[in-house]
Amino acid sequence: MSAFLDLPPARCAQGSARLPGSKSISNRVLLLAALAEGDTHIHDLLHSDDVARMLEALEALGVRWERTGAHDYVVHGTAGAPFPVREAELFLGNAGTAFRPLTAVLALMDGEYRLRGVPRMHERPIGDLVEALRQLGARIDYLENEGYPPLAIHPPAPVSVETVRIRGDVSSQFLSALLMALPLLGRPITVEVVGELISRPYVALTLALMARFGVELVERDGRFHYDGQARYRSPGEVYVEGDASSASYFLAAGVLGGGPVRVEGVGRTSLQGDVRFAEALEALGARVAMGENWIEASAPENGRLRAFDLDLNHIPDAAMTLAVVALFCEGPSRLRHIGSWRVKETDRIAAMATELRKLGATVEEGPDFLVITPPERLQPAAIATYDDHRMAMCFSLAAFGDIYVRILEPECVNKTFPEYWQVYRSVVRPVPVVAIDGPTASGKGTVAARLAERLGWHYLDSGALYRLVALAALRRGLATEDAAMLARLARDLDVRFSGDRILLAGEDVTEAIRTEEVSAAASRIAVHGTVREALLARQRAFRRRPGLVAEGRDMGSVVFPDAELKVFLTASVEVRAERRFKQLIDKGMSASIERLREELEARDRRDRERAIAPLQQCPDALRLDTSHIGVEEAVEAIFDWVRTRGLA
Repeated sequence: MSAFLDLPPARCAQGSARLPGSKSISNRVLLLAALAEGDTHIHDLLHSDDVARMLEALEALGVRWERTGAHDYVVHGTAGAPFPVREAELFLGNAGTAFRPLTAVLALMDGEYRLRGVPRMHERPIGDLVEALRQLGARIDYLENEGYPPLAIHPPAPVSVETVRIRGDVSSQFLSALLMALPLLGRPITVEVVGELISRPYVALTLALMARFGVELVERDGRFHYDGQARYRSPGEVYVEGDASSASYFLAAGVLGGGPVRVEGVGRTSLQGDVRFAEALEALGARVAMGENWIEASAPENGRLRAFDLDLNHIPDAAMTLAVVALFCEGPSRLRHIGSWRVKETDRIAAMATELRKLGATVEEGPDFLVITPPERLQPAAIATYDDHRMAMCFSLAAFGDIYVRILEPECVNKTFPEYWQVYRSVVRPVPVVAIDGPTASGKGTVAARLAERLGWHYLDSGALYRLVALAALRRGLATEDAAMLARLARDLDVRFSGDRILLAGEDVTEAIRTEEVSAAASRIAVHGTVREALLARQRAFRRRPGLVAEGRDMGSVVFPDAELKVFLTASVEVRAERRFKQLIDKGMSASIERLREELEARDRRDRERAIAPLQQCPDALRLDTSHIGVEEAVEAIFDWVRTRGLA
């Protein structure tokens, strides 16, 4: 697995995204198909870790299924009878949508089962579901901590209760699991929800899918009644909707990146409650359109997002996306009624607050709410994901804040959306970079500055950063071989670029850093990997909308390897010596062309042979020899390449 993924600043978002199948629907349909009479052909099933755990569990329980296409399966139902395998140990990872309903179903079957998961699953409470099942005669033991998995399930004892009670304010998955298991009893039963029912749309989704398989429950005043007669029967074919929670990331991208961005696979007829995320975006001022099987979102007409105060009990998963969108709103935003975040893949309220603060936000954290005040400017950050897929996906949106965002353990998206990063890149366009590399005195600085001015983009003279470190080191008497001290100096350097002037600790050093002494020291300092690493974040911070022209010796190879256009600007050593000679003479300084040529050759050799980021032409760079052309001709040539690639 990759340790991290660096996302560059995002310039805009536009296009369409085909959503993967819903995790909630996929695992519910698989279980209902396994319990039903007949064969069920399931289309567009999600490929993810959670669904894989359900498929593995069903296979271990003796339920037969086959994969018939890329996302198509046939499940051979057991007609409500106990599963063929009466004794099994099941590992269910961190898949709550598999663990909770299988617990309920197996507890009402005549078998011995042990259910385990990853350590985080063993921290997610299940006591309310177990207590409700025990009212129905289930015999369940906790193998480690009271109220938490892992579990040992034994054959149930006969009971004759008419009503079972279950809390509704911890996780709607408990109620959904209990409801799906009711037809196994074969007698009338009523389920009464105690307290407030959270995430009600997920319960509505469960009821709709049960009805599709022939079992309709009557709901009245927080009570769900099963008549004891209906049995699960296969509807023949089932199509899994696109995941509405996953739609939230791309709809938000459309709002933050201008749009329009369209998600395909969910729409106004969706069974999933998270489609109401679109309503939340409209409350912020976003423009939203919706069809039968698609939703489209764009930025507000005035470009400003209103701060919000919303009860998000009905869309707990998609609400995480709003927490990151709050970074771009005008003023503090409040997310209310999100207590269920505490018992998800991680404690999402605590995790969200921690990571938002890394980006510079002020966050007030409560038992079931967050108040998020955006900073004036976001700060680059490395985002911990806590092995939680939704943390990774929603924080990818922070890249719209003109910053680099590092996502740690990015493969955690495999839980529900393995292709997320590919789809993200197909919709989100990064801030464009023209990286101009080349040897000393090849004209990089002049050409890059003129090009940036013509494009109206930002400009990075990377060499100036190394010269600033060199100047500061010379003034402090630091040896150019002391890599550790130089790296510390580079990290703490008080630098400010103001127009065409460069300030060091408030002093204008624009001319001071151009001396031969400083240039030579900069070349020696640049060989240290620790110094280059210390300056990397500073250099990348120049990548801001609408674009960046960056020049140096490793812009395309190291600093901006994803640059949309890479140029290797060069000239013969004789021409470069003549240019340097003229510059020095114009400044009233004495110089020798022969000596300058020797110094350039020595520096070229040192730059090419250094172990860290040697000077070289990237394989995907365009070469431009300026030996016989002037600055304006070089600028025109590169501008044409920029225009041809649609970057300006």
